[in-house]
Amino acid sequence: MAMQRTPLLMSNILDRGAKVAPHEEIVTATEDGVRRQTYLETRNRAHQLAHALRQAGIGVGDRVGTFMWNGSRHLEAYHACAGMGAVLHTLNIRLSPKDLEYIINHAGDKLIIVDADALPLLQVLKDVIPTVEQVVVATEAGFEGWSTSLPKAVDYEAFIDGQPTEYDWPEISENAPLGLCYTSGTTGNPKGVEYEHRSQYLHTLTQCMTDSMGLSGADTVLGVVPMFHAMGWGIPWSALMLGCKQVMPHRFMAPGRLLSLLADEGVTLSAGVPTIWQGVKNLVEANPGQYDLSSLSRLTCGGSAPPPSLIRWYWDTLGVEMIQGWGMTETSPLATLSRRVMKRSQLALSEDAQFENVAKAGQIMPGLELDIFDEAFNRLPHDGETVGEILIRGPWICSEYYHNPQPERFHDGWLITGDVGKIDPEEYLIISDRSKDLVKSGGEWISSVDLENHIVALDGVAQACVVAQPHPKWDERPVALVVLDGGGSVSVKRILDHCAEAFARWQLPDDVLFVDSVPLTSTGKMDKKVVRADLAAQGYQLPDLRDKAV
Repeated sequence: MAMQRTPLLMSNILDRGAKVAPHEEIVTATEDGVRRQTYLETRNRAHQLAHALRQAGIGVGDRVGTFMWNGSRHLEAYHACAGMGAVLHTLNIRLSPKDLEYIINHAGDKLIIVDADALPLLQVLKDVIPTVEQVVVATEAGFEGWSTSLPKAVDYEAFIDGQPTEYDWPEISENAPLGLCYTSGTTGNPKGVEYEHRSQYLHTLTQCMTDSMGLSGADTVLGVVPMFHAMGWGIPWSALMLGCKQVMPHRFMAPGRLLSLLADEGVTLSAGVPTIWQGVKNLVEANPGQYDLSSLSRLTCGGSAPPPSLIRWYWDTLGVEMIQGWGMTETSPLATLSRRVMKRSQLALSEDAQFENVAKAGQIMPGLELDIFDEAFNRLPHDGETVGEILIRGPWICSEYYHNPQPERFHDGWLITGDVGKIDPEEYLIISDRSKDLVKSGGEWISSVDLENHIVALDGVAQACVVAQPHPKWDERPVALVVLDGGGSVSVKRILDHCAEAFARWQLPDDVLFVDSVPLTSTGKMDKKVVRADLAAQGYQLPDLRDKAV
């Protein structure tokens, strides 16, 4: 044996930020400002929290739920649970009480740490979560007077007060569980994905690579993506390792507040879903020159594909690179990323050609395998034209669901993602759609994503959502729901004429419905299953249009 067999435990990298950058800041947004603490203070408080959790009966492998926004105390829970060997179960604040009840009981959470301003949402579950033995309440200014009948409720600061600032992290298996996240937006009950120390250790290192998110200790990071969603895309772990300044918005995610944080704190990198960046764009355009975003260099966008027009606007207007990523809870979540230039041969490309690549889902991260297959699991060519089911495997890819294996979602070591797409000769993944969101018309597939991106590129359109509706002859036909910019005026004919510039006649929407908003999932994606259900409940019928033969 030539090399030491050091286990890949997150505890081996989480204290690093406080060692190399002890005075760097963790900034948490509050009702009337921000609250600041250093990396050293955060590290010491995380060790205190670990001691307090141990005294409360939490041991290696026990599940600790967090019902929290993005903030320094949530980061302390990340740090403490990972270090002591507990399993961090991030609970999605935006889920329904029914889903939360199922998730808490299915995971078997023993203790939950909750933000005081989210406490009423947890309080309604007081009689239906029997595994929870204690609740710890983290309080921000204005919420000191909280009360609850949840079990053994204690204030967070009192919980950790007087505890030692050194916890001797235990040596456990690198394959031991680290975190537990549940999928959202699925049919049936949410499904749990259990992350391991080894998987997140490798994911963290890969995320920081230059051709990935390019995270550095010199960055100031604003993670808008919730820490309760797929471990905040892994950004809290990477930032703790590097010691970069972190800015956390708590519950304050309106575009104006985010823009103030971006400008006031000198943010260099931020991460969020397309709806966030569309809202920021609209406010910047409405208030030219009001926000100094000169420090901002790149945005990571995921959850759903950002429209190419949005990617281009940030570059042309602000000089900000939007990095598109694709992944899912089951992939920890980083799977592919697309940057403007990812290899030397692209340096000579025109800017327009470079942005054609940015509009793709990107190239696979090192260490992972990704391919497209037909219904019989035969590999399909990477010609940029052939569409197939996307499968993926690797050291941070889910192999089964927590206490619910669902073997039909896996094949020969591959995860069946449920996404449909193609791979071009340069190995860029191009997502066509979620398999359940494709429109099958007359035996041919129509991509709702392609239609949405094209419609959003039209001036005056803020958002577009395309869903399938039943058709007696063609099986399904597309219908577009469109949200206009404030004060905008765009006709149905203008939208259809615009689509006809890029799509065949049979691919055009059969109807365009103007709406005030599109329902979103708990993670900020357009909730198409709700859109379809709402249309059905309203008795919606497709208009009797011309015959759109395939």
